[in-house]
Amino acid sequence: MAPAPHLNPDALHTLHQTIAARVGRAELPGVVTLVARVGDDGSEQVDVGVFGETGLGSGDPMRRDTPFRITSMTKPIVAATVLALAEAGALDLDAPVDGLLPELADRRVLTHLDGPLDRTVPAERPITARDLLTFRLGFGMNGGPPDINPPYPINLAAEARDLVLAQPEPRTPHTPDEWIRLLGELPLMDQPGTRWRYNVGSLVQGVLIARAAKAPLDDVVRELIFDPLGMARTGFSVPEDQARRLPGWYFTDSAAGKPTRQPAEPWQTWAAPAVFPSGAAGLISTADDYYAFARMLLRHGSHEGRQVLSQESVTLMTTNQLTPEQVAEAPFPLDGEGWGMGLSVTAGGRYGWDGGWGTFWANHPRLGLCAIFMSQTTDAIFNGTTAEFDALATQAAA
Repeated sequence: MAPAPHLNPDALHTLHQTIAARVGRAELPGVVTLVARVGDDGSEQVDVGVFGETGLGSGDPMRRDTPFRITSMTKPIVAATVLALAEAGALDLDAPVDGLLPELADRRVLTHLDGPLDRTVPAERPITARDLLTFRLGFGMNGGPPDINPPYPINLAAEARDLVLAQPEPRTPHTPDEWIRLLGELPLMDQPGTRWRYNVGSLVQGVLIARAAKAPLDDVVRELIFDPLGMARTGFSVPEDQARRLPGWYFTDSAAGKPTRQPAEPWQTWAAPAVFPSGAAGLISTADDYYAFARMLLRHGSHEGRQVLSQESVTLMTTNQLTPEQVAEAPFPLDGEGWGMGLSVTAGGRYGWDGGWGTFWANHPRLGLCAIFMSQTTDAIFNGTTAEFDALATQAAA
């Protein structure tokens, strides 16, 4: 049983001072933090911190309801949707996905990752939904920064097809059906089930969800996750007034030596329905909305007396699914952590994931603790800012 939901005010004061100091040093324009302690009886204590501006020198203050591009923090929500569909009988986690995704039937597998596309062997078995959820479908990122997809023939072929298998932007121009058809033209990098590779599994999950539910991805996620949890400010597109308030995206480039605003899709893109809603990185959300999702997981799938996700599915999602060898061999960005379904899992049971544009979330189930950090500064997840935030949040639960 989780401890009583109490947060230490002195530790929270230290956390706020630390984050405010980073903003004051212009390490990032602004941030919204949320730290919560959740009890099994439905009680909770929530602390929200709002710091800085939406852009350096913008004069536009961050607000508690500021929307953020959460990029890879989309992945856990999409994985939860797959599990909800499995609970409803719309798909089987261990059946071949061929029935719903015939484009991925009869796979061929490269003999060498950097070799020619016609040098392949047959796949030893079909891809399953479980493979997609655990990122062991046999396809994904195969490098680390700055070359997360080195110029191997397989990566060049994906780029030539505008599949956009790694970065959130620019978006792929293809509809889900066209995208999966083009992906199906490529061989796999590994035998299904053998190796963890990042990102592509979530993109395929998005197509799988739409096919299984016979409805667009955004409609299905809204019906199964957003509406039950009251996540009214989260979506693959948002109303114009919300899209206009998106913060600028920043990271430090070598020339400037300081956080610099980067080109990003205009707000109008986010105010229109996505041609291909990305199950890997396509959502906008707020700190409070994401907390509703994180709290549901801490409460074993329950929200206000309703079971949004079964306790069994939550356990499956938040328990490491990889072998020690797969963890050790996993390329960027797993970094030695375990992987459940749509999120990372540490040996101590902590789980969650980052977003590449500067967002972070972790649940600490033994403490009944949720920690959420919302910025649009990529540096924050690589320079120690979010790690420091998570450590300070943990101290607030001590």
